[in-house]
Amino acid sequence: MKYLLVFVLLPLCFACSDAHKTDVRTLTYASPYPPGHPFSQADIAWMESIEEASEGRIVFDAFWSGSLLSSDMSMLEIRHGVADIGLITPIYARGGTHVLRTQAGFYGGINSIDDQVALFKCLAASFPSFRHELEGLKVLAIQGGNFPAVITRHTPLNSLEDFKGLRLRVQSEAVALLKELGADPVNMPMGEVYPALAKGIIDGVVAPADTIHSMHFSEVAEHITLVKFSRGAYPARAMSEKVWQSLPADIQRIFDDAQATWEQNLKERLQEAEKRGLDFGRENQMTFHSFSQQQQFDQLYNQMARKEAAGLNEFNVDGEAIFQKAQDLIQAESPIQCNSGAPQ
Repeated sequence: MKYLLVFVLLPLCFACSDAHKTDVRTLTYASPYPPGHPFSQADIAWMESIEEASEGRIVFDAFWSGSLLSSDMSMLEIRHGVADIGLITPIYARGGTHVLRTQAGFYGGINSIDDQVALFKCLAASFPSFRHELEGLKVLAIQGGNFPAVITRHTPLNSLEDFKGLRLRVQSEAVALLKELGADPVNMPMGEVYPALAKGIIDGVVAPADTIHSMHFSEVAEHITLVKFSRGAYPARAMSEKVWQSLPADIQRIFDDAQATWEQNLKERLQEAEKRGLDFGRENQMTFHSFSQQQQFDQLYNQMARKEAAGLNEFNVDGEAIFQKAQDLIQAESPIQCNSGAPQ
């Protein structure tokens, strides 16, 4: 009788084991960056935390270095299932992100990465146009960034006048500003900047100092000017809304709970990378330049941002209201506190 009971229960145990295995969900994750990049290191830590918190019910299959997602079409690609989750860059999207792209220039005077992220969340909660441009996506992390400086090949930059005639890769929110200063701004994905510098297609790049090391810019540029470009935050990691809706509620909570940790890890990786980049530039004999006209630069930055905000009227968006709310929150206090009231 004892042996008969074993033979009866054994198949049931195997059935239970097989049923548990069918609960495992493999999600694809894609990034344009290599696995050693600071962004990717934060992403890997996040994936490991999700796998652990889900007790193995969620596992990831990661695709790096642009092997699955592009830089300028990643939002559309995730919406349509090219990858389940990925790094998105609204500032490079080919269309449909007018607000997300333009608002990144409304952060003049912002003090920290924490404030960048907090301010974006305040604005997104207050203005439905943010949510509209993110339809079809579940945002998993907001990312701020180190303040960009100017890295140039052969031409040092010490004053506002020195911008004239320089062809510089710049983030989209600063294009109008550089045009006003007489520069020739170019907006291209960061992955294309190194060969453009090496070939002399551009004279320099407006980018954080961490790129000196992570993107190897010290190999193709001799100078860095520590002019501070204020910058904003943006939704940087997202999941397909269809995939999100297919997940059990308890798994969704795990993803939601992990957002703050992911954002904190991204910030810490960015700060570590900035120090590493500055040290690497000095070790490789890059010339560092101070910038004496920062106050005038900041004033011009906000003047141009207000003009860009007015341009959103073309898309039936009150960009000036978004700009003014951003500036009111920045000037009120740090750390940023929303107190946003009802959506506008």
